[in-house]
Amino acid sequence: MTELYRGRRLWVEKEEFLLPNGRKKEGVVIHPGDAVVVLPFDAGECLLLRQYRYAVGEWILEAPAGTINEGESPDECARRELIEETGFRATTLVPRGSVMTTPGFTDERLFLFEAHGLTPSDEFLPDDDEVIETLRVPVPEIREMILDGRISDAKTICVFYRCVRP
Repeated sequence: MTELYRGRRLWVEKEEFLLPNGRKKEGVVIHPGDAVVVLPFDAGECLLLRQYRYAVGEWILEAPAGTINEGESPDECARRELIEETGFRATTLVPRGSVMTTPGFTDERLFLFEAHGLTPSDEFLPDDDEVIETLRVPVPEIREMILDGRISDAKTICVFYRCVRP
């Protein structure tokens, strides 16, 4: 295994591996660390973020999310990220499983959560590299926003369909 890059949030390595059919291959794997995504519900609405994402050069609509810190459980991370990004604490946090983001080149796993019983909190402050606006969106409108492309963020689509049954 050869490390190609190591940054603050992720590292990249190249390695040889053996396929199930016995063939040797070489691949590059990105290790960004695991993360969480939370869909907060409040009175028939969900809190979504309108956030500028420099990698795609545009504002997107997404659920609160963030990387799990070393030694932090997914549950602890979900509670922290919800407060950091929305200013609300959840009294109930329901795990909704996990998904692999893009297993062709990364080992990242996203842990999905549904949040209820929101109360204001300033226990954690937003990260200084995030430009975020919190929006309240009626639950039925989120489905329409996914279908018409206004919501194109994969993690938000996954958490929505794990939390809201068709």
